[in-house]
Amino acid sequence: MQKLMHKPFLKGLFAVLFLVSGRAFAQADQEAITQIGHLLDDALFFSDKYITPATDAAVYQSASGWITSPKKRELWEVSFGLHTNVFFTPQRDRKFTINNSDFKFFQLEQRTSATVPTALGNDQQVYLTGTLGNSPVRLETPEGIDMETVAYPYLQGALGLWYGTEILIKYSPKVKLKKSDYQVYGFGLKHNFSQYFKSLEAKKINLAVSVSYSKEDVEFNFLNVQTDYGTLGINTINGLVDTWQGQVSGSKEFGRFEAMASFMVNTSDIKYKVGGPKGTIENTLPLQQILNTRLQDIYKTKVNYIGEASLKYNIGKFDIQTILAFGKFVNTNISLQYTFKNNKPEIQD
Repeated sequence: MQKLMHKPFLKGLFAVLFLVSGRAFAQADQEAITQIGHLLDDALFFSDKYITPATDAAVYQSASGWITSPKKRELWEVSFGLHTNVFFTPQRDRKFTINNSDFKFFQLEQRTSATVPTALGNDQQVYLTGTLGNSPVRLETPEGIDMETVAYPYLQGALGLWYGTEILIKYSPKVKLKKSDYQVYGFGLKHNFSQYFKSLEAKKINLAVSVSYSKEDVEFNFLNVQTDYGTLGINTINGLVDTWQGQVSGSKEFGRFEAMASFMVNTSDIKYKVGGPKGTIENTLPLQQILNTRLQDIYKTKVNYIGEASLKYNIGKFDIQTILAFGKFVNTNISLQYTFKNNKPEIQD
């Protein structure tokens, strides 16, 4: 994914922030305090519109593929799989419209409204201008990822426990994507309840429920921008998504094939954070602390309802599976799984 704010945008915005904040602290200039407040309000307004589609998409990416089969797993049976997630960026979330009336400090250059890309959009840009005292401020809006699909791999495992319950684990090391770093990890519990209905087992119909927690960290790289006022120390910005999810799944086995359908409900807390080694600007202004405090204004909690369909094919101890998740977005998941069978005989009473 693309950087959340383009380098010229950051350079102009934070250089002005440093200059005016210095005057505000040194001269107690109330007008400067008001102006910088308006500037930050505009930056937060734009950031929210820009990044929200990307964090909404991250929820779908972490939600998919938790239950690979509702079938009851044997005690101590282990399954291990390599998954590839492919997310399709929808047209409706690739752009948004801004108007001069949306801003307190900035105005669009030579126009009253414009269509600009979100983080999922293209690389088109427009200029925002303003005047601080007698000094003009001119910023370029950030680009989007300009990609129709985003793919990344992760690992997932399952361990069979007692009474048709199993523990699920999902993990990806920090993966270097085209324009960002990505990491996901989480755990869950699944319980098979078709075991209580012998007629369903006889028909090879499987039913299960699960609850899971996942955490996604999407890190966007920034340069430690050099300005006349010092280094800014904004090397990274992270989108942090914490999701709790409930899922119910049913499947029917047809020889080597297993067809599955699922319904998921999840609640996600979405936060943002800037980081990296602190710049020399920190000698005068605690910039990272100020920005992270202001970013709390665009924290949000969202509830999603997601459907999922899947088809699995078995070849001995291997399974090949495709999963399609759908709702506001469409997300696909392809995996190769291997099952370590428990060949030890159970102890009889």
